[in-house]
Amino acid sequence: MRLILASASFIRLDAICESLDAIWTHKVVIVKGQKHIHPRKQWELVTRFDPEAPLVHSHGDLATFNAKGGLLSKGRDVLAIPGVENVRVIGKGYQGENHYGILDRTIRKPLSHGWHDAKLSDDEFESGHTRFQRWHIDAPLYARDPAWFTTLRCIKRPTSPEVTIHWDDGSGQTMKSEPGLTAFFSCVQMYDLMTEDEKRVADHSWVEYAPHPYRWMGECKGKANGLGVVSQGKELTLEELGSYEEASVKKYPMVWVNPVTGEKAFMVHGICARKMFVRSNVDEKPEAIDDVIRIREWLRQIQERVLKPEYIMLPKAEEGDIIMWANYQTFHTAVDYPDNLGPRTMHQANIGASSGPVGPVPLPIVV
Repeated sequence: MRLILASASFIRLDAICESLDAIWTHKVVIVKGQKHIHPRKQWELVTRFDPEAPLVHSHGDLATFNAKGGLLSKGRDVLAIPGVENVRVIGKGYQGENHYGILDRTIRKPLSHGWHDAKLSDDEFESGHTRFQRWHIDAPLYARDPAWFTTLRCIKRPTSPEVTIHWDDGSGQTMKSEPGLTAFFSCVQMYDLMTEDEKRVADHSWVEYAPHPYRWMGECKGKANGLGVVSQGKELTLEELGSYEEASVKKYPMVWVNPVTGEKAFMVHGICARKMFVRSNVDEKPEAIDDVIRIREWLRQIQERVLKPEYIMLPKAEEGDIIMWANYQTFHTAVDYPDNLGPRTMHQANIGASSGPVGPVPLPIVV
């Protein structure tokens, strides 16, 4: 994973990104100096990323997201820019008298670590002790395919003092960060850290996600390092979940192939995985695993290998910068900070892909 910085007018940015090769190749790209653009331009850029995609945010319209978003919308204010609903306002604190038509609003949300099972005291947090919130990809994992790319424009954030991210998992690992940044790790690197036997299994296996996955696991608690959930039997049964469309349930390869570079990324969103189908070659009958404890433990020992300070990127987003990342190649997470450092305002936009991820070998599934 390599961070690329570019400085361009928005017209030039459109031309540069038509091929999309830079994002597919380098995983994270920051375009500097975009303070002047209207949010509509950000959405227009996103639609150029995937012109065949339905013209809606990957998580659907705002009303549906707020009503049915489960973990993703519970207890927080998710706003949209009036007239450009697919550009969502991500952040916290007072957003100003008139923020592109959003009038005199303060975004309130739970503390990012509030959903972790291992509690962090208020005193520790106020002193600058923070955590990764929730490592994830931007993916509905039901009905729509994940966006190829996500865009995040930094409107406002505090820049000091630094906070210290703690793993709080017994490893003793920490790293410093400016407040309000987004952290990334590479799932290509994660794949590279696997053994040859693990790669063979991953190449030939697939995952089935729960219907309405963020409602299914909405009462679960996260791990203190932000990667995965604690298994406490809090998932909903299918009966409790209610009606869903079987055709909308997503089944994806464990390994996603980059269409530009050919790189393989281990892309399993473990918090939403309900079943795994495991095999080591195309002729082998897969073993169906529906024990979420077993699924999560198998994933943990693979995914935590990349969860080290030397493998984590915290790109410094300044006001007006647009961060663009390959959603089929990376995981990312927010990093919270004490409210007294000031408000945070980000404009996030992506679009549900016109075609979903492709694995290295044919699989007997419809994605």
